Amino acid sequence: MSEELSLPRILPIGAIVFETLFLLIAIPIEAYILHKTLKFDKRTSIFYSISMNVFSSVIGWSFFFVFEPIMPVQIKSELISYVFFNYFKNPSTQNYIIMLSFVIFLATFLAKFLLLKVSIVSLDEFKKKENLLETSQRQKILRHEIMKIQNSNLVTSTLMANSLSYSAITLIILMRDLAIRMR
Repeated sequence: MSEELSLPRILPIGAIVFETLFLLIAIPIEAYILHKTLKFDKRTSIFYSISMNVFSSVIGWSFFFVFEPIMPVQIKSELISYVFFNYFKNPSTQNYIIMLSFVIFLATFLAKFLLLKVSIVSLDEFKKKENLLETSQRQKILRHEIMKIQNSNLVTSTLMANSLSYSAITLIILMRDLAIRMR
């Protein structure tokens, strides 16, 4: 049991560097989108972007490390081959990667949306903007409608931010693969 939980002797430095690069690309793109669409100030949008991206990366890597030990040997071999040597042994693996990438995109979108929603609720961001005293039924209905609009804005903004950051990251991966193939 202690052998399974020990630190690896070989660190995937390339994966660590690229994850850092991806965070450095995704955070400003998503902060800009949050600033423009949700009308947060720059500091607040950067804070939300950092928290969404770092927490979703931690959640993603945690899922990976939970499911990696139960993966079949062939998939582990393909994964190790790609992480350390940047190629797949089996050409049909790329089809699975495309499908898995779509699933990861949706899971990341949901994680980021939930993290943003929890952050906003916990920091009481929208309630600072509306200090309405609820005295009538009409004001309660109006407040409910405002919350629905803000919720749809959060979904749209998070989807747009996640899409743009994933597009930028995909372009970098494609450029990296193109540069490696040209050698």
